[in-house]
Amino acid sequence: MTILKSMVSTLPGYDFIYLGDNARAPYGTRSYETVYRYTKEAVQWFFKRECPLVILACNTASAKALRTVQQNDLPAIAPGKRVLGVIRPTAEIIGNYSSSGKIGVLATTGTVNSLSYPIEIGKFFPDVEVFQQPCPLWVPLIENNEHLSEGADFFVKKCVDELMAQSPGIDTILLGCTHYPLLAEKIKEAVGSGIRVISQGEIVAQSLVDYLARHPEIDQKLSKKANLEFYTTDSTEDFDRHARAFYGETVKSKSTEII
Repeated sequence: MTILKSMVSTLPGYDFIYLGDNARAPYGTRSYETVYRYTKEAVQWFFKRECPLVILACNTASAKALRTVQQNDLPAIAPGKRVLGVIRPTAEIIGNYSSSGKIGVLATTGTVNSLSYPIEIGKFFPDVEVFQQPCPLWVPLIENNEHLSEGADFFVKKCVDELMAQSPGIDTILLGCTHYPLLAEKIKEAVGSGIRVISQGEIVAQSLVDYLARHPEIDQKLSKKANLEFYTTDSTEDFDRHARAFYGETVKSKSTEII
């Protein structure tokens, strides 16, 4: 939803449908096979609603499922539609933020184990060193509205310290999970001054603008009536209550089943 917020702000005239698979989230600790299956089912859900373009606004799904969906599934089920992720757009420019050439990535265990960020960043910035740190407790803290508590400070500092211990030269930290912007202030306090903490929202939104400019055949298929719909696979009451923290506004969701 932090990605959606930036995209709606950047492209306010476009129609957006948001799907939160809250009944099966979080994805970060699940196997490749499970994340792929869940992601494919969600993509097909969007296609049934005539969406020509789907953004996997989740680093774990982008890391574990995107390539397979793009290469194996799209040609068979929807060759005229597109599915994009959040890792490549970030990897394309993150190296520009670092002066030392040492970048830290805070992410879920699944994203870290996939090695997607070191691999993708290496394609665009071969001289940049990437250091990763899994933060398995951060998403549960955020999902349970404990991210602003004093108790969260311990777990934030613990992961940040473990990341920085890998290299004192790290001068840029990427928040490699779309939940983590809600912890950005605590992370900044933990790292201190002189280190940039980068969220993905604006990066991904600007990348989408560039993509649509390069692919007018996709842009022409997108409806532009400034409509915004929210769907969840779990309780709408719980979704709406939590959504305000992520989106910054009150939302009203609808219940849906993916399968």
